[in-house]
Amino acid sequence: MISKECFEQTTTSLASLGKTELKKRIKNFQGRFRLDFTDTYLENLSADRLRHILLAALINAKSPPG
Repeated sequence: MISKECFEQTTTSLASLGKTELKKRIKNFQGRFRLDFTDTYLENLSADRLRHILLAALINAKSPPG
């Protein structure tokens, strides 16, 4: 699990990103797992939903496996 401070910093950082940057970060995500979304799917999501996807990926990427 990530620390409270790291979580708060990550959420604050994501809150300032626009839809274009969020889509870019999701498409270029480098973690223990791959995110595989089509451009069309991402384009049809709200910025809040994109933030949710990216935040979930970042939290899971920082958590120890198992």
